[in-house]
Amino acid sequence: MQKYIKELQNDCSKFFSSDEFNREFYYDGNDLGFTYSKDATTFKLWSPVASKVSVNLYKSGYKDDLMMQIPMIKGDKGVFEVTVDGDLEGVYYTYFVMIEDIRIMDRSNGENVAYEYHEGEGYVTNETFDPYAKAAGVNGRRSMVVNLSNTNPDGWDEDKSPEFDQMTDAVIYEMHVRDISIDESSGIKAKGKFLGLIENGTVNKSGSSTGIDHMKELGVTHVHLLPSYDYQTIDEADPDNKNFNWGYDPQNYNLPEGSYSTNPFDGHVRIKEFKEMVAGFHKNGIRVIMDVVYNHTFSAYDSCFNMTMPNYYYRNDGHVNSNGSGCGNETASDRLMFRKYMIDSCKYWVKEYHVDGLRFDLMAVHDIETMDELSRELKKINPSIIIYGEGWNGGPSLLDKKKACFKDNAKQFPLIAAFSDDIRDAIKGSVMDEEDKGFINGGLKEKSGEALESMVNTIKFGICGATKHPQIKTQEYFNEEKCPKFWASNPTQCITYVSVHDNWTLWDKLNITCPDASEQDKIRMNKLSAAIIFTSQGIPLFQAGEEMLRSKPTKDGYEENSYNSSDEVNSIKWERKDKYKDVVEYYKGLISFRKAHKALRMTTEDEVAGCIQFADTENAGVVAFSIDAKNAGDISDSIYVIINGNDDAYKAELPDGTWSVFANAEKAGTTALATANTTIEVPGLSAVILAK
Repeated sequence: MQKYIKELQNDCSKFFSSDEFNREFYYDGNDLGFTYSKDATTFKLWSPVASKVSVNLYKSGYKDDLMMQIPMIKGDKGVFEVTVDGDLEGVYYTYFVMIEDIRIMDRSNGENVAYEYHEGEGYVTNETFDPYAKAAGVNGRRSMVVNLSNTNPDGWDEDKSPEFDQMTDAVIYEMHVRDISIDESSGIKAKGKFLGLIENGTVNKSGSSTGIDHMKELGVTHVHLLPSYDYQTIDEADPDNKNFNWGYDPQNYNLPEGSYSTNPFDGHVRIKEFKEMVAGFHKNGIRVIMDVVYNHTFSAYDSCFNMTMPNYYYRNDGHVNSNGSGCGNETASDRLMFRKYMIDSCKYWVKEYHVDGLRFDLMAVHDIETMDELSRELKKINPSIIIYGEGWNGGPSLLDKKKACFKDNAKQFPLIAAFSDDIRDAIKGSVMDEEDKGFINGGLKEKSGEALESMVNTIKFGICGATKHPQIKTQEYFNEEKCPKFWASNPTQCITYVSVHDNWTLWDKLNITCPDASEQDKIRMNKLSAAIIFTSQGIPLFQAGEEMLRSKPTKDGYEENSYNSSDEVNSIKWERKDKYKDVVEYYKGLISFRKAHKALRMTTEDEVAGCIQFADTENAGVVAFSIDAKNAGDISDSIYVIINGNDDAYKAELPDGTWSVFANAEKAGTTALATANTTIEVPGLSAVILAK
């Protein structure tokens, strides 16, 4: 490797992506990290630039109790290896790495820094945890050898995911592990823990169900857990601390977060309890999706990646790291060893932890080739797995936009869905502008001309799941910035939503944009938003607590970015379930109606274009559409939906026949509320959903 040092110093970015480097150093084995048996454990670390590597064995995950340091032998492809005899189960370890004539690039300003640089002697020494660690001690700074079979809860081999047919059958509930249980009103004992998510029989003070029982009542099919791998900013050594973070600051990618376990000091516990959580959800008929953040690490220069293979895992121009994540660094998925790392890591979570889906943060930091290969590999393991992500990045990136997983490129990665920020912003106003209003909250009165027409057009675009439809105007008609293009190849690629953890909650956005509106009117807006989402094609997703008008108030208003705010701001206040019971029931009813009608869950672009017909309402504030069963293969019902974003009532003409009303301004469900022929009145700020 020493012959390449000069090139590394000049511009490692080009060299690390070269065919020459890949021929010499790409390692295709599946045994990096440790391979355990009762008789011996083999350690392997990929570090072509290292001159010496040793493995350090410790009794604990945090004490000064080094047992021995064992030199490793450098073999082919830059892999260091050593086998240690004896049963090392439960032993903690780190790597001690010596790298000559190279320094590590800083994450932000391009200064060459290192964990410990020996000035004048020309080498760097680092002690670091294993990038491929599967277990770790408290705060993740020491890896641990583990016999994974010892972490399996009773019945784990028989654990099966609930039945699930097609992607658009999903109803996804996005939540943070701690938020669900930490408030006293939850009635949950294991507050803030993985196990708290699966406690059955929990209730608030009024006796209303909370936690997993509430999720079952709603009818959600999947829970989307905000990052639950080991992340860096929470002190696991203080289990009673009130520190909070969403978890978008990765440290160990292949093991669960310790602060969510009942004992972060024992590396086995977090693994077993995560598995218990997954099994508990499965037993209750709910699948589990993990939020994953491979696009950046909490820091770059002192990460386990840079401590073992400086500058390889991150994109840079030879002087400063690229910052497509907006967090100071971005990983290089297009380099073969990080591509392999991502794919191996995702496959590990699916196989070892039985997770049913993955959500990728800032997916456009990743290249299309990697994500397409990743999705195909995961589908081989679990054909019903859901994979989706944010079809954008967080800042300027060195990755060519044509090669990146932007949602506009979605047709090049057909097995992966993307969030439709189009319908999100059309419904409630831009998340980038506090005062901007959408279809449900005053945008109809404030916008005019092309801006108004574009907003209404985008509502229709979202209803069709971002797929091509003959009645939706294209970018050639509008200013390109105002009109989305048809980016989804099928509605299975579209995540339809109006609020998630980012930005203001839906209820807070309504309070900000409509400060003078009555609470009753804002509730109607919230219900109208839900009616749009659950009658749109694609895969519906909503933020935990949206159904009970979740709010994040502060002294000065409402918290937009609560990633490290207090539990007081972030936690679910379960008494709101009783206060806003009618809204909870409305969400529950919409979900049950969606499940009962396959017409709302089409899977192909041709079905959508052939079945959905928008009516000419001659009113910009009213969107009405029919779904005609005659034009789809196995759809046996016809549906008519009228969405009224105006303050005033609207008298709508109905297609021929007798229609049953299943949703109005107050209620929704699978029991008919009334029948209608010829016309029906739709109150302001409401939707009517009919079927026959």
